[in-house]
Amino acid sequence: MEHYSPLKIAKNILILVIATCLANCKSTPDLPAFSDHEIAAKWADMALFIAKNTPANSPTYASRCFGYIGLTMYESIVQGYPEYNSLETQLNGLDGLPKMEPGKNYEWRLALNAGQAAILRNIYNQTSDENKAKIDSLEQAIFKNITSGIQDKTLIDRSSAHGRAVAERIFEWSKTDGGHRGYLHNFDKKLVFPERPGCWKPPLFAQSFSHHPLHPHWGKNRTFLKENAELPPPSMLPFDTAEGSAYFRQFMDVCKKAPTLTQEEKEIAIWWADDPDVSFTPPGHSYYIAKLVVEARQPDLIHCAETFAHVGLAVADAFTNCWKWKYQYFSERPNTYVVEHIDSTWESFWPDPPFPAFPSGHAIQGAAAATVLAHLYGNEFAFTDRAHVGRERDEVRDVDFKERHFISFWQFAEESANSRFFGGIHTRQDNQAGLEQGAIIAENVNLLKWKKENN
Repeated sequence: MEHYSPLKIAKNILILVIATCLANCKSTPDLPAFSDHEIAAKWADMALFIAKNTPANSPTYASRCFGYIGLTMYESIVQGYPEYNSLETQLNGLDGLPKMEPGKNYEWRLALNAGQAAILRNIYNQTSDENKAKIDSLEQAIFKNITSGIQDKTLIDRSSAHGRAVAERIFEWSKTDGGHRGYLHNFDKKLVFPERPGCWKPPLFAQSFSHHPLHPHWGKNRTFLKENAELPPPSMLPFDTAEGSAYFRQFMDVCKKAPTLTQEEKEIAIWWADDPDVSFTPPGHSYYIAKLVVEARQPDLIHCAETFAHVGLAVADAFTNCWKWKYQYFSERPNTYVVEHIDSTWESFWPDPPFPAFPSGHAIQGAAAATVLAHLYGNEFAFTDRAHVGRERDEVRDVDFKERHFISFWQFAEESANSRFFGGIHTRQDNQAGLEQGAIIAENVNLLKWKKENN
């Protein structure tokens, strides 16, 4: 048997202690770094969560928020990509954005991270403290993931400060658009309704207890693009009660459709309802689809930001214009016309939203989102929409929430529009005008000088 001297034993113990210490004290292995598209998608998810879980949110107010959130994502990083242009001076009154320091390096993922946290806290300042804590937690999680391999604290601070500064400037600009804290003025009780045949009336079968229409002054808000504020209104069929008239036939089509709805048509009607009390609203649905695209294509950071900016701006301007035209025409819905002139016992499959009909908000914002996404990725793009998977079935209507499959962006826009016809709350002319105008609004967004001319 080998003999161990006391000195040798002590030496071996020392070696063992050192080895154990090195094993236990070595740094924790780094977590896998978040990719560009993962960071952008995580912030999109957070924006959708806040939209869904903030009281008094409405489709109008949410559309505005997604516009500023998407724009902030883009502007917080665009100076790091020489082939791209800022939208400063291209948008309606946007100026004074902070500039990067010449000759200094930036970690643009940190700028995006800080900018998204700042704009969300500000633009949804009415959200709960619990929700604000969730924003803070996501910001810190992404911050730690990015900075785990960065030793330069000055770089870290400079990058985050830039993103926050851009967000703060955009938020200050947002205060002047007419929609700031719009959730405090959802209904104007002093609004005088027009007195002419075919005007909107508070329905008996409605989504809201209010007898006043939502955001009647929203159309006066500043659009992101001046060009979109200058668009002429779509034409609408004149009121007529004669059975052979084009106007009458629009409502007769809705009346006849209700009792013949297929199960899938019922599923489509509830899938796209996106009521603000239980979902992230219709503009949130478009932002969600943009997230699906980013997750599928996994583009670099600037292309992610460009995607969300395109969709946010297009949908926001679509809603502003839509509400301007809704209150210009102040048009009735089928639950009024059909009951008065066709069938007094008729009732729509889905309850009326609390605002005039023409044009359809679902159609105009869906077309706007589809048009900008097709511009960036091509119209032929297969995806599965799982936005409402997991929601409890609608027992009243005996319908489940089933995922929807699409092979193009325009297909989803048309289905979203058709959902309101199936629901019995829009005529086909409401939808057609919405689809046409949404595409025009979005093309103006596409025509912005996003890139330098030689790229």
